[in-house]
Amino acid sequence: MTIRVQHLGKRFDDFVALDDVSLDIRQGELLALLGPSGSGKTTLLRVIAGLEHADAGRVLIDGEDATGLPVQSRRVGFVFQHYALFRHMSVRDNIAFGLRVRRGAARLAESAIRARVTELLALVQLDGLESRYPTQLSGGQRQRVALARALAIEPRVLLLDEPFGALDAQVRRDLRRWLRELHDRTGLTTVFVTHDQEEALELADRVAILNRGRIEQLGSPADVYDRPVSPFVYGFVGAVNRLPARLHDGQLQVAGLALPAPETPLSSGPVDLYVRPEDLAPGDSGWAATVLSAQRSGARLRLRAQLAHGQDEVEVDVPAGEGAARYVPGQTLQLSARRFGVFAQQAG
Repeated sequence: MTIRVQHLGKRFDDFVALDDVSLDIRQGELLALLGPSGSGKTTLLRVIAGLEHADAGRVLIDGEDATGLPVQSRRVGFVFQHYALFRHMSVRDNIAFGLRVRRGAARLAESAIRARVTELLALVQLDGLESRYPTQLSGGQRQRVALARALAIEPRVLLLDEPFGALDAQVRRDLRRWLRELHDRTGLTTVFVTHDQEEALELADRVAILNRGRIEQLGSPADVYDRPVSPFVYGFVGAVNRLPARLHDGQLQVAGLALPAPETPLSSGPVDLYVRPEDLAPGDSGWAATVLSAQRSGARLRLRAQLAHGQDEVEVDVPAGEGAARYVPGQTLQLSARRFGVFAQQAG
């Protein structure tokens, strides 16, 4: 099922949650809505689900205008951050709930409901736990029950709102891998909300980055990380250094070093250069700098260094293998930028 969002607008009193948002979600893709708190990502998801009504615009699901349809008629599976399981019901009854509340011709026989629940228990790897209650499960197991309940009604699309936000880091990593495998098996068009950049980049086929009710960038994880289209995306997705620069006569001057001018048209004058820590490489040329500190993080070493010209500080990522011991406070080195972005200078 495809989802088409056309010119959605939504306000809460004076706060603009969605500002003319348009988005096409492809059949069978896993799309992440990524952004900070208040960016509009959860509101967009709830409007698609029918849990919120937009002030303007339309939502089309598989070509059908669903804007005025109630939640039940949209046939979407929705998974909340805090599971929203019924504490007084067993795992089996929680999963079966959406099927048992159906009325008329849509109601399944009890034998068919039991068969469907058994199938889903196997799918989410909870065989043997059907008689337990939510309080007897771990957080990861509860979220799997919530996913199974959402899948029980055979939704046209699956929507997840911060599905792993209440879980600890290791469980989140395990469930991310599991959800990607589940998505690949079911082929459901899936949209999930997250503020976790690593989660979005690891899981999604495409990422829509929201800021102040608008989509700043839509693209593959590689696109949004390697080719950010704005200072906001550079700063929100991954770590970045910002250096003041000047563009004049087709040449970029940054901290006493001349670099190739950007291909994007920019007016002469003050600009900002954005470069990620891993794109600053120690070598034989570039900016002269002095190491201020070095901190180990897994297989990487994060350096903080001060440029000799202008006294700007930058962060640099290098492998933490042999040779990393030379990066000690006071060590001088030269840094060159392998890849960078240039934008009109930002205030602040």
